[in-house]
Amino acid sequence: MLAIIAAVSFGLALILDLAKAALGDVITVNTLVVLGLLLLALHMAGIGSRSVNWRRARR
Repeated sequence: MLAIIAAVSFGLALILDLAKAALGDVITVNTLVVLGLLLLALHMAGIGSRSVNWRRARR
């Protein structure tokens, strides 16, 4: 799920960069790229995954 949101963030950053537009002073192309990288890092760390495989160790 986080990877999909990251892809949308990167896509929006690309569209804003190509259109030379901005979403105000706070949300810029760089902000969206950093958000996408953060979401990808969280996805790679396993946070936000749907399936949880917590198995007990057998004794």
